[in-house]
Amino acid sequence: MARFNHGPHRRRGASGLPEVSLTPLIDTALTLLIIFMVTTPMIQNAIKVDLPRGAAREAEPAKQELTVYIDKNGVIFLNNNAITEEKLLAELKNITTQKGQQGVFVKADTTVQYGKVLELVDHIKIIGGIHYVALATQKRVS
Repeated sequence: MARFNHGPHRRRGASGLPEVSLTPLIDTALTLLIIFMVTTPMIQNAIKVDLPRGAAREAEPAKQELTVYIDKNGVIFLNNNAITEEKLLAELKNITTQKGQQGVFVKADTTVQYGKVLELVDHIKIIGGIHYVALATQKRVS
Protein backbone atom coordinates (compact mmCIF):
# COMPACT_ATOMS: atom_id res chain seq x y z
CA MET A 1 0.00 0.00 0.00
CA ALA A 2 2.97 2.25 0.10
CA ARG A 3 2.58 2.77 -3.64
CA PHE A 4 -0.61 4.78 -3.23
CA ASN A 5 0.70 7.01 -0.50
CA HIS A 6 -0.37 10.58 -1.21
CA GLY A 7 1.83 12.05 1.45
CA PRO A 8 3.26 15.55 1.63
CA HIS A 9 6.04 14.72 -0.85
CA ARG A 10 3.58 14.13 -3.65
CA ARG A 11 1.67 17.39 -3.07
CA ARG A 12 4.79 19.48 -2.90
CA GLY A 13 5.94 18.21 -6.32
CA ALA A 14 2.62 18.90 -8.03
CA SER A 15 2.07 22.33 -6.55
CA GLY A 16 5.72 23.37 -6.99
CA LEU A 17 5.31 24.19 -10.70
CA PRO A 18 5.31 27.95 -11.22
CA GLU A 19 2.61 29.55 -13.35
CA VAL A 20 3.85 31.60 -16.29
CA SER A 21 2.01 34.85 -16.83
CA LEU A 22 1.68 35.70 -20.53
CA THR A 23 0.40 39.23 -19.96
CA PRO A 24 3.82 40.99 -20.11
CA LEU A 25 4.73 39.02 -23.24
CA ILE A 26 1.49 39.98 -24.99
CA ASP A 27 1.88 43.64 -23.95
CA THR A 28 5.40 43.73 -25.37
CA ALA A 29 4.33 42.07 -28.62
CA LEU A 30 1.45 44.51 -29.13
CA THR A 31 3.69 47.49 -28.37
CA LEU A 32 6.22 46.32 -30.97
CA LEU A 33 3.44 45.77 -33.49
CA ILE A 34 2.21 49.35 -33.03
CA ILE A 35 5.76 50.72 -33.38
CA PHE A 36 6.29 48.81 -36.64
CA MET A 37 2.91 49.90 -38.00
CA VAL A 38 3.75 53.55 -37.37
CA THR A 39 7.34 53.50 -38.66
CA THR A 40 6.92 51.36 -41.79
CA PRO A 41 5.13 54.00 -43.91
CA MET A 42 7.79 56.56 -42.95
CA ILE A 43 10.59 54.28 -44.10
CA GLN A 44 8.92 53.48 -47.42
CA ASN A 45 8.46 57.16 -48.30
CA ALA A 46 12.00 58.24 -47.47
CA ILE A 47 12.45 60.08 -50.80
CA LYS A 48 10.43 63.27 -50.83
CA VAL A 49 9.18 64.04 -54.33
CA ASP A 50 6.44 66.58 -55.03
CA LEU A 51 4.79 65.07 -58.11
CA PRO A 52 2.96 67.20 -60.68
CA ARG A 53 -0.82 66.97 -60.58
CA GLY A 54 -2.94 65.52 -63.37
CA ALA A 55 -6.59 64.67 -63.96
CA ALA A 56 -5.96 61.53 -66.02
CA ARG A 57 -6.35 58.30 -64.16
CA GLU A 58 -4.16 55.51 -65.41
CA ALA A 59 -4.38 51.93 -64.30
CA GLU A 60 -1.20 50.93 -62.50
CA PRO A 61 0.26 47.52 -63.11
CA ALA A 62 0.06 45.01 -60.29
CA LYS A 63 3.80 45.18 -59.69
CA GLN A 64 5.93 48.33 -59.78
CA GLU A 65 9.34 46.75 -59.85
CA LEU A 66 11.44 49.62 -61.17
CA THR A 67 10.89 53.13 -59.88
CA VAL A 68 13.24 56.01 -60.71
CA TYR A 69 12.97 59.13 -58.55
CA ILE A 70 14.40 62.55 -59.24
CA ASP A 71 14.23 64.76 -56.15
CA LYS A 72 14.18 68.57 -56.06
CA ASN A 73 18.01 68.68 -55.99
CA GLY A 74 18.24 66.58 -59.17
CA VAL A 75 19.52 63.49 -57.35
CA ILE A 76 18.45 60.27 -59.08
CA PHE A 77 17.28 57.24 -57.09
CA LEU A 78 16.57 53.70 -58.27
CA ASN A 79 14.26 51.85 -55.89
CA ASN A 80 15.22 54.15 -52.97
CA ASN A 81 19.01 54.04 -53.59
CA ALA A 82 20.88 57.16 -54.78
CA ILE A 83 22.65 56.51 -58.08
CA THR A 84 24.32 58.42 -60.92
CA GLU A 85 22.69 58.50 -64.35
CA GLU A 86 25.39 56.31 -65.90
CA LYS A 87 25.08 53.71 -63.15
CA LEU A 88 21.28 53.89 -63.40
CA LEU A 89 21.35 53.05 -67.10
CA ALA A 90 23.84 50.21 -66.52
CA GLU A 91 21.73 48.83 -63.66
CA LEU A 92 18.53 48.98 -65.73
CA LYS A 93 20.29 47.16 -68.56
CA ASN A 94 21.50 44.52 -66.11
CA ILE A 95 18.01 44.07 -64.61
CA THR A 96 16.35 43.71 -68.01
CA THR A 97 18.98 41.18 -69.07
CA GLN A 98 18.23 39.05 -65.99
CA LYS A 99 14.46 39.51 -65.69
CA GLY A 100 13.34 40.27 -69.24
CA GLN A 101 10.86 42.98 -70.25
CA GLN A 102 10.39 45.66 -67.60
CA GLY A 103 8.39 48.82 -67.13
CA VAL A 104 9.94 51.87 -65.49
CA PHE A 105 8.10 54.50 -63.46
CA VAL A 106 9.71 57.93 -63.30
CA LYS A 107 8.68 60.08 -60.35
CA ALA A 108 10.22 63.53 -60.76
CA ASP A 109 9.73 66.50 -58.44
CA THR A 110 7.85 69.45 -59.95
CA THR A 111 10.88 71.71 -59.48
CA VAL A 112 13.15 69.54 -61.68
CA GLN A 113 13.68 70.99 -65.14
CA TYR A 114 11.50 69.40 -67.79
CA GLY A 115 14.47 68.94 -70.11
CA LYS A 116 16.37 66.90 -67.52
CA VAL A 117 13.39 64.59 -67.00
CA LEU A 118 12.86 64.12 -70.75
CA GLU A 119 16.55 63.46 -71.31
CA LEU A 120 16.52 60.75 -68.63
CA VAL A 121 13.32 59.19 -70.02
CA ASP A 122 14.88 59.16 -73.50
CA HIS A 123 18.02 57.41 -72.22
CA ILE A 124 15.88 54.83 -70.39
CA LYS A 125 13.77 54.12 -73.51
CA ILE A 126 16.89 53.31 -75.54
CA ILE A 127 17.78 50.42 -73.22
CA GLY A 128 16.72 47.08 -74.64
CA GLY A 129 14.18 45.26 -72.50
CA ILE A 130 12.31 48.37 -71.33
CA HIS A 131 8.86 48.11 -72.87
CA TYR A 132 7.45 51.34 -71.43
CA VAL A 133 8.38 54.34 -69.32
CA ALA A 134 5.60 56.00 -67.33
CA LEU A 135 5.72 59.47 -65.78
CA ALA A 136 3.97 59.48 -62.42
CA THR A 137 1.58 62.23 -61.31
CA GLN A 138 -0.59 62.90 -58.28
CA LYS A 139 -4.34 62.96 -58.62
CA ARG A 140 -5.57 66.50 -59.04
CA VAL A 141 -7.85 67.64 -56.22
CA SER A 142 -10.94 69.37 -57.56
